[in-house]
Amino acid sequence: MQDERSSVREALRSDLPAAHLGLGVTVTALIVVASFSGPRWVFVVGGAFGAWFLLALAVIHIGSGRGWDAVRRAYIATFGWANWI
Repeated sequence: MQDERSSVREALRSDLPAAHLGLGVTVTALIVVASFSGPRWVFVVGGAFGAWFLLALAVIHIGSGRGWDAVRRAYIATFGWANWI
Protein backbone atom coordinates (compact mmCIF):
# COMPACT_ATOMS: atom_id res chain seq x y z
CA MET A 1 0.00 0.00 0.00
CA GLN A 2 2.83 2.39 0.85
CA ASP A 3 4.56 1.70 -2.48
CA GLU A 4 1.32 2.39 -4.32
CA ARG A 5 0.82 5.70 -2.51
CA SER A 6 4.37 6.81 -3.18
CA SER A 7 4.01 6.08 -6.90
CA VAL A 8 0.78 8.10 -7.06
CA ARG A 9 2.42 10.94 -5.11
CA GLU A 10 5.38 10.93 -7.52
CA ALA A 11 3.06 10.99 -10.55
CA LEU A 12 1.17 14.01 -9.21
CA ARG A 13 4.25 16.00 -8.20
CA SER A 14 4.84 19.38 -9.87
CA ASP A 15 7.97 21.47 -10.14
CA LEU A 16 8.99 25.02 -10.93
CA PRO A 17 9.52 24.66 -14.72
CA ALA A 18 6.02 23.21 -15.05
CA ALA A 19 4.65 26.17 -13.09
CA HIS A 20 6.42 28.59 -15.44
CA LEU A 21 4.87 26.76 -18.39
CA GLY A 22 1.44 26.92 -16.73
CA LEU A 23 1.81 30.66 -16.23
CA GLY A 24 2.80 31.07 -19.88
CA VAL A 25 -0.17 29.04 -21.08
CA THR A 26 -2.48 31.06 -18.81
CA VAL A 27 -1.17 34.40 -20.09
CA THR A 28 -1.44 33.21 -23.70
CA ALA A 29 -5.00 32.02 -23.13
CA LEU A 30 -5.89 35.34 -21.52
CA ILE A 31 -4.51 37.23 -24.52
CA VAL A 32 -6.60 35.06 -26.87
CA VAL A 33 -9.71 35.55 -24.74
CA ALA A 34 -9.11 39.31 -24.65
CA SER A 35 -8.86 39.47 -28.43
CA PHE A 36 -12.20 37.69 -28.89
CA SER A 37 -14.38 38.82 -25.98
CA GLY A 38 -12.83 41.92 -24.48
CA PRO A 39 -11.36 42.60 -21.07
CA ARG A 40 -14.32 41.49 -18.95
CA TRP A 41 -13.53 37.76 -19.13
CA VAL A 42 -9.82 38.44 -18.76
CA PHE A 43 -10.53 40.08 -15.40
CA VAL A 44 -12.80 37.20 -14.36
CA VAL A 45 -10.30 34.46 -15.24
CA GLY A 46 -7.28 36.44 -14.04
CA GLY A 47 -9.09 37.20 -10.79
CA ALA A 48 -9.86 33.51 -10.32
CA PHE A 49 -6.18 32.61 -10.72
CA GLY A 50 -5.22 35.46 -8.38
CA ALA A 51 -7.71 34.31 -5.77
CA TRP A 52 -6.46 30.72 -6.05
CA PHE A 53 -2.86 31.93 -5.58
CA LEU A 54 -3.79 33.99 -2.52
CA LEU A 55 -5.76 31.11 -1.03
CA ALA A 56 -2.84 28.72 -1.59
CA LEU A 57 -0.44 31.26 -0.10
CA ALA A 58 -2.63 31.69 2.98
CA VAL A 59 -2.96 27.94 3.52
CA ILE A 60 0.78 27.38 3.11
CA HIS A 61 1.59 30.32 5.37
CA ILE A 62 -0.76 29.04 8.07
CA GLY A 63 0.83 25.60 7.78
CA SER A 64 4.58 25.84 7.93
CA GLY A 65 5.77 27.88 4.97
CA ARG A 66 7.41 31.24 5.48
CA GLY A 67 8.88 33.86 3.16
CA TRP A 68 9.84 33.05 -0.40
CA ASP A 69 9.37 29.32 0.15
CA ALA A 70 5.67 29.91 0.79
CA VAL A 71 5.39 32.06 -2.35
CA ARG A 72 7.20 29.42 -4.44
CA ARG A 73 4.96 26.64 -3.15
CA ALA A 74 1.81 28.69 -3.78
CA TYR A 75 3.06 29.50 -7.30
CA ILE A 76 3.59 25.79 -8.01
CA ALA A 77 0.17 24.98 -6.53
CA THR A 78 -1.47 27.57 -8.79
CA PHE A 79 0.31 26.96 -12.09
CA GLY A 80 1.92 23.52 -11.69
CA TRP A 81 -0.88 21.86 -13.67
CA ALA A 82 1.18 22.28 -16.85
CA ASN A 83 2.83 18.91 -16.16
CA TRP A 84 -0.26 17.30 -17.58
CA ILE A 85 -0.58 19.15 -20.90
